[in-house]
Amino acid sequence: MSDNTNLTQQLLDAGVHFGHLRKKWNPKMLPYIFAEKKGIHIIDLNKTVEGLTEAAAAMKQIAKSGKKILFVATKKQAKEIVSECANKVNMPYVTDRWLGGMLTNFGTIRKSVKKMQSIEKMLEDNSISINKKERLTLKRDKEKMDKVLGGITNMSRTPAALFIVDISHEHIALKEAKRLGISTFGMVDTNSDPNTVDFAIPSNDDATKSIAIITNYITAAIIEGLQERETEKDKMDDQEEENEDGMVSLKEDGSDKDAEDKDAAPRKKASGTRRTTAAKK
Repeated sequence: MSDNTNLTQQLLDAGVHFGHLRKKWNPKMLPYIFAEKKGIHIIDLNKTVEGLTEAAAAMKQIAKSGKKILFVATKKQAKEIVSECANKVNMPYVTDRWLGGMLTNFGTIRKSVKKMQSIEKMLEDNSISINKKERLTLKRDKEKMDKVLGGITNMSRTPAALFIVDISHEHIALKEAKRLGISTFGMVDTNSDPNTVDFAIPSNDDATKSIAIITNYITAAIIEGLQERETEKDKMDDQEEENEDGMVSLKEDGSDKDAEDKDAAPRKKASGTRRTTAAKK
């Protein structure tokens, strides 16, 4: 309970409770609105804490399973925060522009990523003879592509989930995720429909501090999931080593017993022959 109280206070200090003007509100956000003050809706932070903890727990499990979570935030005030957090946990991100078909036409996007990587190799390889003009053109093309695709270079397949800052602004990404059945997590302000995401976090999606506190909380949960995955891997490796050692010892014991049986077998035959000769005499 004390943890929730501290979290609520931190959210309050960050201005997470400030919504949009009343004339811009979405009626479906009514259950998440606490009050109205000077024409501005105030978000119920108890609902925010509930949504945030639930979303964090689900994301922790996804990270623990080894799957990827794509961070999406193309708003100016969210770009730097989201890219930093995504890099912390080695997750893909989109912060410049959402290309249509980034999920639904993922094969074509992967081809563009491979093209960007090949251009990068050409520029780094001094053995390839490229004149100054060609090098400058390739460099410009690489920079343009890196701006849009740089965050998803390590994403070899479609992600298991999307974390979105401002679901209204990133509606194309949300539609593509829904079409493919990808789990969606989003910061939902009073002007958005919370029913369009699987895990809604009612919060101010415009203020930098608000975006930072929510994204950092989610990132911390992902880090916990990744750490738990590593500890489980280590335990599995230790168990495998113990099993291998046990198998080796069993094989050694078996080989020793076989050797003993082989040594014992001819002795019995010898004793048998002596008895028969003695009986004949």
